[in-house]
Amino acid sequence: MGKATGAQAGLRRRNMALVMKALAAGENVTRAAVAAEVGLTRATVSTLVDELLAAGLVEELGAQRPGTVGRPGTVLALSGTGPAGIGAEIGVDHLAACAVDLHGRVRARAERPAANRTRPAAAVLAELAELTEGVVAEAAESGLRPVRTTVAVPGLIGEDRGTVLRAPNLGWEDVPLAAAFGADAAVENEANLGALAELWLGGHDGRLTDFVHVSAEIGIGAALVVEGRLFRGARGFAGELGHVPVRPEGPRCSCGANGCLETYAGEEALLRAAGVRTGRGPALKAAAVAGDPAALRALEEAGAALGIALSGAVNLLDPQAVVVGGPLADLAPWLLPGVRRELAARVTDRQWRAQDVLVSRLGHDGVLRGAAYSSVRTVLDDPATWIRTALTEPSLPATGSTSCSSR
Repeated sequence: MGKATGAQAGLRRRNMALVMKALAAGENVTRAAVAAEVGLTRATVSTLVDELLAAGLVEELGAQRPGTVGRPGTVLALSGTGPAGIGAEIGVDHLAACAVDLHGRVRARAERPAANRTRPAAAVLAELAELTEGVVAEAAESGLRPVRTTVAVPGLIGEDRGTVLRAPNLGWEDVPLAAAFGADAAVENEANLGALAELWLGGHDGRLTDFVHVSAEIGIGAALVVEGRLFRGARGFAGELGHVPVRPEGPRCSCGANGCLETYAGEEALLRAAGVRTGRGPALKAAAVAGDPAALRALEEAGAALGIALSGAVNLLDPQAVVVGGPLADLAPWLLPGVRRELAARVTDRQWRAQDVLVSRLGHDGVLRGAAYSSVRTVLDDPATWIRTALTEPSLPATGSTSCSSR
């Protein structure tokens, strides 16, 4: 057979990606099931699966269980070894890193407290790189090889996906962050990664494709998923919910405006209103569980403010749901009554229900897992390129340069 044309090679590349995504989306999947799902012939799927098996991206789990109609096939699954996505997170008061496999399962994780607001960016990046190296080394012991690193930051990210333009809660401006983690490393806003984690790993089985995801630590971040894709806006800054004014006569915000949502529902505003001085979020939750009046009032007011801000987003976008994630999820029992009350009063669509406000199952790790899985999804999107790169680069050092993807 002659050399494949560019068009043929491109078609094969797309078909291989279709097969990988069908395997990622299903359980007890056989070659025949994949062929039916993606619309390719069984012969084509078998050839592609054989290549994926040889590359270590797919594994065979044995014969299909009894009771199925027709001749039993061999069940296939994504491999638990091979490519790994590395996620790293910079918080105001912590650093974290993790590695996930093709399934999105966390296989190595490390976290440590860090007062990043008062430190130079170079010192923060050096410590995060060291933490990430340890995670890469631990993942390697399980047969995992890093694809690339994605770093989550609470700030505005440049179009190059490598520079932090502004992270006010860290005191950063124009920080070239990605270079510290390899040529193909990426930087992403933490709220965006939390929303992507919900889309990919939140347990919705593909049913939730249009939603607003809101989370908070020091500030409040939101992200929009529209038709299964992250909506960035014209300049990449969509989702700044924390600076939506909820009471124009309210207190001055760090952004310079008055009455922003962040001044009522941001972590520092909540702690101040509740009279909590140490322990931050966990201490606030403990106070609420104990029935402390100041804590309950602060959470009630924050929930109402959050509902006012979200009502505008719901009226504008008509999403399937609002998802409350990150540290806000821990406070949901006390926040959500106010959120739901304001949404019920302000959303014009009377089909909107209290059940349409969901609490994420991912908890505090949503952002970090979203960062890591966004890295390894490059293999699902383009397995042929990963196979080609893996053949030419059989080993990689376990350093901050954790990239082998040509994306």
